[in-house]
Amino acid sequence: MKHLLLKVVSPSLLFLLWGLFLTLPSLAATHSFTPIQKTWKLRGVVRDVDGPLPGVIVTCSAGAVITDTNGNYVIDTQIGDVVFFSFVGYSTQQVFIKNQTILDIILKTDVTQLDQITVNTGYYTVKDRERTGNIAKVTAKDIEFQAITNPLQALQGRMAGVDISQNSGLAGGGFRVKIRGRNSLQNLSTTSANEPLYVIDGVPLLQTNGKISGLSLEVLRNSFSALSAINPNDIESIEVLKDADATAIYGSRGANGVVLITTKKGKEGKTQFSLNASTGFSKVGSFMKMMNTQEFNKLRDEAFANDGITTFPANAYDMNGAWDRNRYTDWQKELIGKTAIDKNISFGMRGGNEYTRFNFNLAHGENSTVFPSSKGYARNSALISVDHQSKDAKLKIQSSTSYSAQSNDLPAADFTTPALNLAPNAPALHNPDGSLNWQNGTFNNPLSQLNKTYNSNTRTLILNTQVSYSFFPNTFLKVNAGITTNSIKEMQLAPHTIYNPAYGYTSASSQSTLNDYSSDSYIIEPQFHWNQDWGLHEVNALVGASYQASTTDNFGAFGFGFSSNAFITNLAAATYQYILNGTNSEYKYASIFARLNYGYKERYFLNLTARRDGSSRFGPDKKYGNFGAVGAAWLFSEELLFKDHRWLSFGKLRGSYGTTGSDNIGDYAYLDTYSSGYQQIYDGISGLAPTKLFNPDYGWEKTDKLEAAVELGFLKNRINTSVSWYQNRSSNQLLDYSLPNTTGFSGINSNFPATIQNSGWEVTFNVSPIQSKDWNWSTNFNISFPKNELLDFPNIESSPYRNSLIVGESVNIVKLYHYEGMDPTTGLYKFKDYDNNNIINAADKKAFKSIETSFHGGFQNTISYKNLQLDFLFQFVKQTNYNFYQLISNPPGFLNGTPSIMTDRWTPENTQALFSKATTQYNQYSTQVATMRESDHAIGDASYIRLKNISISYNFVIPKMPNTNIRVYLQGQNLWSWTNDYFGMDPEFNFDNSQQLPSLCSYALGLQLNF
Repeated sequence: MKHLLLKVVSPSLLFLLWGLFLTLPSLAATHSFTPIQKTWKLRGVVRDVDGPLPGVIVTCSAGAVITDTNGNYVIDTQIGDVVFFSFVGYSTQQVFIKNQTILDIILKTDVTQLDQITVNTGYYTVKDRERTGNIAKVTAKDIEFQAITNPLQALQGRMAGVDISQNSGLAGGGFRVKIRGRNSLQNLSTTSANEPLYVIDGVPLLQTNGKISGLSLEVLRNSFSALSAINPNDIESIEVLKDADATAIYGSRGANGVVLITTKKGKEGKTQFSLNASTGFSKVGSFMKMMNTQEFNKLRDEAFANDGITTFPANAYDMNGAWDRNRYTDWQKELIGKTAIDKNISFGMRGGNEYTRFNFNLAHGENSTVFPSSKGYARNSALISVDHQSKDAKLKIQSSTSYSAQSNDLPAADFTTPALNLAPNAPALHNPDGSLNWQNGTFNNPLSQLNKTYNSNTRTLILNTQVSYSFFPNTFLKVNAGITTNSIKEMQLAPHTIYNPAYGYTSASSQSTLNDYSSDSYIIEPQFHWNQDWGLHEVNALVGASYQASTTDNFGAFGFGFSSNAFITNLAAATYQYILNGTNSEYKYASIFARLNYGYKERYFLNLTARRDGSSRFGPDKKYGNFGAVGAAWLFSEELLFKDHRWLSFGKLRGSYGTTGSDNIGDYAYLDTYSSGYQQIYDGISGLAPTKLFNPDYGWEKTDKLEAAVELGFLKNRINTSVSWYQNRSSNQLLDYSLPNTTGFSGINSNFPATIQNSGWEVTFNVSPIQSKDWNWSTNFNISFPKNELLDFPNIESSPYRNSLIVGESVNIVKLYHYEGMDPTTGLYKFKDYDNNNIINAADKKAFKSIETSFHGGFQNTISYKNLQLDFLFQFVKQTNYNFYQLISNPPGFLNGTPSIMTDRWTPENTQALFSKATTQYNQYSTQVATMRESDHAIGDASYIRLKNISISYNFVIPKMPNTNIRVYLQGQNLWSWTNDYFGMDPEFNFDNSQQLPSLCSYALGLQLNF
């Protein structure tokens, strides 16, 4: 009966009754002989950080009122009164009244109201306290603190188990995302087999890493991010699903985790308008320490002396007088030292009533580069969402439309490479008349690459509609439907002006390459939901189906030779034209899924999910795969044994086990396939060439996930922590099995019996040390300890992976030469000769090291005093990676940029140096450098701590304009980094990006106006 009474009597009614009870003393006072005090009307607006709050209980000695739909209230008050502002999910505030007539209040979320917090799992929502799966969440409040262009940047360092790194410091570039490690043996840099599934407002994006063509290889590492289309300020929340209980309902798509993005919706109340504008400045955070001219000249003199050369060769330009030997240029400052300007502006409005709500937002952003160019990246986006429900609340409709247009207009080359490779005394970039300086053919001017351009235009449209109707109490039918279209048009132009004019090239040598990619997809998902409560028992059930179809078109063409560079963008004007590719593929995906959740006494929970998927990527007998999971949770803090422990506010044990999978092998991969193109032209006739072999027997990859966790809350949930242990095993690996060249094929798609295990621990802490009227302080900490291991690989010695994988070790290992130190006599590196044949070759690659992360995490703090707020985040990563040797292609002494660390080189006085003796000869020294780069000495500690984000903001509330406020903010991104032994520009990057533009240090000053 007690539970039923609490459900009937709402919190708002209880607050109102309490407020009426407080009026009794004042009623009694009217019949006493005490002097009557002066009363007046107190009015104002109650809001949270998102806007006005309707339904807030305002009480004082005169009675109680409730704020209207615009957050307005009017109440009688007098000097000495205490006014209370209360609302479910927010901390109650009290204010002592003096003589003011206007009082505006901003309520803050109450961390003790965990019962009201819900998380999104895609197909259903669940209270955070009752969830049985592992779901991490970032809200709009965290995202808006950051000066970012891609939502993935907002997740870095904020979520346990989520490891994200950038592929390029350029806006619009791609990201590498790993949720609880690497599950597939497929190449990380060429496939999306380890990428999570992205779902935006219920619409899944195609699992592609955006590697459309090779045109952006030099400048963007040939990688795009699908989420670049989303304006971060349009996002309400991002949930990451990690364990089997959370991901199994997505079946074969959940093996690598699921990232759910929910965009902002309308709110009931008066129409609100918002205007947000910011200007940012970005620079390379730290440069490589390179030799200056004096150090470099000493090195060159020493190198020629070691080689016994007294007559300088023709290519020794700095020594034979062709160059001014004593000039100096800081090439990093010259080529990547510019300040990039970032501009963003957005306009939005939202509002509605209890039946219909809307949200509309337009945004424009542009980012220039640190290169000596005015070109850069721009994005225009629009978001429209409309929600409607009938008066009886049986019919509900949610609709959202997101559109973005991105353009990347860049030089086709990354200037980081020449900035590191040019000698400090290389010639000036320009002649006195302003023309490019080629120094009589002795200097390849890097600015000539500004004439070689890369341009991409991307259009993305995401439409989603969800319609639900409740036919009976506790029962409703829901249909989720969505459409996504994506098109990328790329063009790379290489006019003859990129070459030295002395060569005499004309536009007849100019080249143009075009790539046109487009994809269209639609999905429809009917669902049946039912829930029932029988006192101590509660059941939630879901049955649904999913059908998705997509088509992809890709067209590439190349043109060579133009009568004039004015026609270079028109391939029809080229003298020679070639079709590089013209492909069309279809992909169809059908599923049925179900969920059954049972709760007992609001403390015991059991969650069952199941899914059967069918994919067009497999043969007739392998099309379907079955996946499912079971999850359970026990809220032991609700037991009588713990009820009297005031220090324990919340306690939960949960666990899950299930199976997910993957079909991420490419379309038509099981069929015999053929290709045609200009390579297959014979005697003027185009032919066909076989490219893949038929294999109908390979099937789904399989990932078994196991997890156990404990979640605790202390001191009225002022301190919250969770500890999770997980173990994921991925088997039946989808790979390309290498074949001898005599077969005419490089390989055949097949299932390998390899099993990869990812296991580890994840720990989170959320603490609110201070909560008062004026001061608030909250801190969040997370750390993850991932471990990767090749658990099993039968007959590995007869497989193509015998030289790259070792059972019992990480799949991220690299087989290497073993470095034994410097030969003090010769100044040469020494390597272990395992077969004792006095030759160092591939047979001596017996050492191995892992390129992976030992632990990673973040430490975030939010401190506010009245309307002033400070937020900052430190990200930390403990990892191994290729170190400075990977950057060095030549031994000390060559005519190129040289790291200052090479001052520690072999000399007769320094026989145990870090580097070999100086030389200018391409002989055994150059061979030694190549061997060193493939040795275990080239891999070391690449750990770092980074001040990832900081934000300072102040909210101005205008007294005479209660619905208007102004927020001024200063944001910073990647402001400071500390690393110990790593020698390079950015330890975040992977080794293959060692000479790529690093993440930029950014500052942004902005203003947000809400009215």
